[in-house]
Amino acid sequence: MRQKNILFDLLLTFLKIGLFTFGGGYAMLAMIENSCVTEKGWISHDDMMNVTVIAESTPGPIAINCATFVGYRQAGLWGALAATLGIVLPSFVIIYSISSLLDNFLEIAVIASAFRGIRIGVGFLILQAAAGMVKKMPKKPLPLAIMAASFLLMLSANLFSWKLSSISLMLLAGVVSLGLFAAGAGKGGNKG
Repeated sequence: MRQKNILFDLLLTFLKIGLFTFGGGYAMLAMIENSCVTEKGWISHDDMMNVTVIAESTPGPIAINCATFVGYRQAGLWGALAATLGIVLPSFVIIYSISSLLDNFLEIAVIASAFRGIRIGVGFLILQAAAGMVKKMPKKPLPLAIMAASFLLMLSANLFSWKLSSISLMLLAGVVSLGLFAAGAGKGGNKG
């Protein structure tokens, strides 16, 4: 009985997140954290930080990867399927309906105006997720330095139109961190 309840709860929770969040995976992170960490207690804040990093560096959309992780953690394979279905289904139904019913959906003045407003809201959701991650990040020199260097590099890439992939930046940050870890381990400790 508990298994059915948790599967239904996972499905409903991620249906709600998938239905009421615009802007993709990064915008969904704040709602996933609120629902799964704060309200339900399914995972800890540290788990959320770890799954976000793992979900970002594995194939597929970040929100779907996070949902699959939470579902699996709660109810194994069936939980992963329920959570994944919950987060994917609303977008699939909405996009399928729009594409089959309206040829020029975004050319409708009311819809175009609504989406301009939604874009602003999405930006704030992404900033909220980023601020939450920064607050929970260890306040040690190495993570702070990597974060600052990554931010400056991505800002410069955007300002000067450099072609810099976020994947390249994550790999570079990982290599730097591993290199500093190895150097610290060779000296008998790690200060980062």
